[in-house]
Amino acid sequence: MRSRYSAFVKLNEQYLLRTWHPRTRPATLDLDPGMHWSGLEILDTTDGSAFHSTGTVTFRASYKGGSLLERSRFERVEGAWVYVDGEFPEG
Repeated sequence: MRSRYSAFVKLNEQYLLRTWHPRTRPATLDLDPGMHWSGLEILDTTDGSAFHSTGTVTFRASYKGGSLLERSRFERVEGAWVYVDGEFPEG
C-alpha cells in the first residue's frame, strides 16, 4: 500500500499499473500533476500475511485541501501482492 501511495505521489503510472490486478486493471491512468499528496495513514488491515492470499488495507491519504478514505482489497498473483479494487467507507 505504501509503495502504491508513493507511486501516486511521484505520478509513476507504470508502477501503479504493474501492481494492479489484471482482472481490474485499467488500460491507462489519468494522474493529476496538480494533486499534492501530503500523507498516508494506515487505519486498519486484515489478513495479508505470508500465509494469506487476500487482504485489505483501510487508509486515509491526505492531499492539499482534503483527504481520501479507502478500504483497498489486495490479492496475491504469482507471489506478488496486487491491488484489486477499493471502496469508500463513510467516516
